[in-house]
Amino acid sequence: MVSPLVSEPQAQFRHSFDRLGELLIRDQIITREQLKEAKDREQNGAGFFPEIIMNIASMTPHDFGPYLEEATSFPFVDLTDMEIDRELAATLPESLVSEKQILPFREIGGTVLLAMADPLNLATLDIVRTKFTQRVEPYMALPNDINEAIKRAYESRSKTDVLIDEIQSEADQAEAGASEDLLQQSEEAPIVRLVNSIISGAVVAGASDIHIEPQQGSIRVRYRIDGIMSEQMKLPASSLSACVSRLKVISGMDISERRRPQDGRFSTRSEQGGDYDVRISIMPTIHGEKACMRLLEKANSLAKMDRLGFFPEQQKTFERFVRRPHGIVLVTGPTGSGKSTTLYAALQSINDSTKNINTVEDPVEYKLAGINQMQVNHKIGVTFASGLRTLVRQDPDVILVGEIRDKETAETSIQAALTGHLVLSTLHTNDAPGALIRLQNMGVEPFLISSAVTGVLGQRLMRQLCPHCRELYEPKIDEAMAIGLDVSRGDVPVLARPVGCRRCGGRGTKGRTAAVEIMSMTESLRQLVLNGATGAELTLQAVSEGMTTMRQSALRKALNYQVSAAEILRVFSEDE
Repeated sequence: MVSPLVSEPQAQFRHSFDRLGELLIRDQIITREQLKEAKDREQNGAGFFPEIIMNIASMTPHDFGPYLEEATSFPFVDLTDMEIDRELAATLPESLVSEKQILPFREIGGTVLLAMADPLNLATLDIVRTKFTQRVEPYMALPNDINEAIKRAYESRSKTDVLIDEIQSEADQAEAGASEDLLQQSEEAPIVRLVNSIISGAVVAGASDIHIEPQQGSIRVRYRIDGIMSEQMKLPASSLSACVSRLKVISGMDISERRRPQDGRFSTRSEQGGDYDVRISIMPTIHGEKACMRLLEKANSLAKMDRLGFFPEQQKTFERFVRRPHGIVLVTGPTGSGKSTTLYAALQSINDSTKNINTVEDPVEYKLAGINQMQVNHKIGVTFASGLRTLVRQDPDVILVGEIRDKETAETSIQAALTGHLVLSTLHTNDAPGALIRLQNMGVEPFLISSAVTGVLGQRLMRQLCPHCRELYEPKIDEAMAIGLDVSRGDVPVLARPVGCRRCGGRGTKGRTAAVEIMSMTESLRQLVLNGATGAELTLQAVSEGMTTMRQSALRKALNYQVSAAEILRVFSEDE
């Protein structure tokens, strides 16, 4: 599509565009014949001169931008993969940005950055400046890129707004009260599409959890993406009953019960073709019922050991632990640190027809082929401890206990390990040595701990930098010191920080990786446990014997440009 503004910027930039051609000839990117061809196409109305010559030169906007900046003296922005600030863009009417080929795409330090096909159009700049209280700085962008960015910024938003308007209209016509009315509303098209949209949006964003939260006068929808909560949209409060009722219907809950918490689950298929199990919990709050959904993709249920984020030597040590015929291996870390994922990967790595592998879990998150899995059910007396006692009588080779929560489970697990079984389990402690102290605090005798425990793995999850947009920089000395880098010689290593692009949803991060420490139970550590050593003493001994701490693993990943300094500070701040 040829923009109605093409002739104006081309006329004002004529001298700059001539200089652009000379710069490209200077660097032997195009020939004079190709420059003449570009000018001929421009005169025949084929489009915007820079876009024509960029295509002739077979250049990407990323490589072409510096030449355009040098020729026009305006900063250039490549909007191709950039995540647009939709709230900022919505300050201007869509009709205005489309007509003038402009787009406010980001705000930095109180300055609105405005992409323009014609940065010399002062009249348009004056119009934009009346819409913002902040300073407005013009950036040059290619018209086609601006058009595509406008579609991304406005079309998705308008679809959601239209859907919400439909729901609001129907809510105004019906009173949410009787169960029959709620059931009817939950089956109506707008609310079905809304719920489907919320779930599919979470899938596209790579979210692990969805929160639908009633607030005073509205509903907040948030996703947990890479461990961090992110607000996605606000819905009218009047749609809450129908929305929650829809979730109750598809997950098999009692639609008439609104005073007590309920749990359920359902399966769904995304528009991209992925199959998901969704666990849902609904609880009453002072503003209405809150829903929380956990998304579990069936195709990704079996994590591989080499994809967990271990360094090669760490993976080799951990695999040695889980291939032993007996002993107890513990995985520790706070809630949400990936302990279950690590244990599932361990089971999968040793799963074959020669082993009888059994688990007792709460809940069973993934179904593993060839493994016997038991679900904890407190209502009928099936606990970790009672389930474990049953598993011991099932002639097991390997037992996985979802979590050691009490003395009975701990002692039964250790006895199973001492009688010739391999036992894998988790504990909630901050580091690997802390697991041994936690077992003692539960009342387990030190001689049992020192005899049974083979090794302990501690881990935390960190957000990985997006490899497509991360930016290398030299940190200040105080920043380097804050994360534990040695700058005593004055050498500050280069690190990477997030930027944000279309591939990562503008967050600058994509996926997570584990910072791991693995402690092998050596004779010296066993003796320290018998002598009642503290966690700090155990840590010092383990480090002296070669253990890489979680913090050191994180620093190594920062130096490999996998994670940012800010992420290390966020994850390990509680340890300071």
